[in-house]
Amino acid sequence: MLKAFSSYRGLLALPGARTVFVVGLLARLPFTAASMALALHVVIDLDRGYGAAGLADLMLTVGGAVGAPLLGRSLDRFGVRPVVLVTGAVDAVFWIGAPYLDYPWLLAASVVAGFMGLPVFTAIRRAIATNIPAEHQRQAFALDAILVEVVFMVGPAVAVGAITAVNDATATMTGIGVLYLGAGLLLTRLAPAPGAGGAAAGPKDPEVTETGGRSLWLRPGFLLVLGVSLAANLVLAGSEISITAVLRGVGDTEWAGVCVAIWCAASMFGGFWHGATSRPWRLPRLMLLMGLTIAPVGIAGHAGWIWLAVAMLPSGFMCAPTLASASEEITRAVPPSVVGQAAGLQGSAMTIGGAIGAPLAGAVIDHSAPAWGFAVTGLVGASLAAATIGYQYFARPKPAETSTDEADAPATV
Repeated sequence: MLKAFSSYRGLLALPGARTVFVVGLLARLPFTAASMALALHVVIDLDRGYGAAGLADLMLTVGGAVGAPLLGRSLDRFGVRPVVLVTGAVDAVFWIGAPYLDYPWLLAASVVAGFMGLPVFTAIRRAIATNIPAEHQRQAFALDAILVEVVFMVGPAVAVGAITAVNDATATMTGIGVLYLGAGLLLTRLAPAPGAGGAAAGPKDPEVTETGGRSLWLRPGFLLVLGVSLAANLVLAGSEISITAVLRGVGDTEWAGVCVAIWCAASMFGGFWHGATSRPWRLPRLMLLMGLTIAPVGIAGHAGWIWLAVAMLPSGFMCAPTLASASEEITRAVPPSVVGQAAGLQGSAMTIGGAIGAPLAGAVIDHSAPAWGFAVTGLVGASLAAATIGYQYFARPKPAETSTDEADAPATV
């Protein structure tokens, strides 16, 4: 156990490392509360249905998915400080002004706010890739994944509690706007000092040049990592709605939050293991196991919430390692000059996966049974992982090829 902690002590002893993680933890808080606050504003303040609330969240999501790669490219081109200050100000204006917009204008503003949203996740991943030495990056991405679990357990709960306590979302949305402005200021701490060089982002694919180019994004290995990132969030989003549906079927709906918390705790433990072990599992294997272990849990859920929570432990254990490994492999697949754009593309892929996962699971549940929500989304994720494993096998360099090629792109998937 002490040896496991020592790997993280070495990481946190690096100059500037603690700043990256403290900033990452605090700057993500308004982001995790935003979607829930917007939905409750539409339902409570505007007196519209949950379908209208879902549409508002969808507009915010679509804007974010389109804007993430462009903002990531801006981070690479202009640096952290101007991008986060401008986008933080845009977010502040939107969230402070949103309570006073009519619904049609709110939808339009949500697209713009999503497109110009503060690139918190992209900026943090880019900071890890460029500021943390390659030998510590696995621990860094694992610790970052653990902190993501923490903020997603805290942010939505705080937003729901604050809004339901007064039956009005205006104050909470204003607070989120102020927090976004503060998050933008915090993220400026990630800007490298003048003259400081970035750390190597790990071993690179020799086919990737420092200038990048369209071929960078069209290479199968890179696209498959994006596919696995999409699959991971698809499984997570589909599983969340499936948890509620299964427990509602057995009369245990009130225990859904407890099941999600246990699932998150298992993910945090898995993330700690991933960063501490000397023999981490590769990304395709992690995603394959995550999909296969979540697929059958709906069956156990028919016996009650306790059995559902227990059945979800194996898949939960794979969550943070899968997300951490995907972030690490994305940064290894590109040169340092385009890490921000690559991280932005990963963010878009994960956003799209989340946007697909919940409706997919919901449609399956509506036309069959709650347990099938887990099964279908889990098997979709496992199938994408299997495709990645197949590519890795067939793209493996032949023995006659050089040893340099053996450390090539298949290592990025």
